[in-house]
Amino acid sequence: MKAFFDIDTQNDFVVPGGALYGPGAERVIPQVAALNHYAGEHGITLISTMCAHREDAKEFQEWRPHCIVGTVGQQKPAVTLLADREKQIIVEKDDLDMFSNPTVVPLLDELGVDECFVYGVFTEYCVKYAMMGLLKTGRKVSLVTEATAHLSQAEGERVVNDFLTAGGQCVSMAAFFGT
Repeated sequence: MKAFFDIDTQNDFVVPGGALYGPGAERVIPQVAALNHYAGEHGITLISTMCAHREDAKEFQEWRPHCIVGTVGQQKPAVTLLADREKQIIVEKDDLDMFSNPTVVPLLDELGVDECFVYGVFTEYCVKYAMMGLLKTGRKVSLVTEATAHLSQAEGERVVNDFLTAGGQCVSMAAFFGT
């Protein structure tokens, strides 16, 4: 079964003025929204990861405080949410790696997910952990390039090359929407 993975598209990362905003990251919001709605309309499992930190999160020793539970910064842009919330599984995490949430692998197994389409922010961090972690579980994994943002072009490209070398593939949104 196919699943779409919307990785950390939260206000603190993708909206100018967000606590850890990546310059230009807002450009992926329309693509993420289109993919999320496509999944909802076509019966494809949609899993959206979200950082969900307490005010004293360990991660804040390295990063500025961001995505604190209950804040506007922790929320996703409204256009990326499905009206029928039962069609969008939210996986909260207190770490860069979605697999730090112990419910992820059992959820994927229960749903029978074997083909994964990953997109979101940022390639060098949470997207990398999602892609590589999914590959390690033996699933087919594709990165949707137009719906993914890097903080550093060079580092983002390096991560994508490592992902391809590990057996992943890149796909265009045209795979879903045509040319």
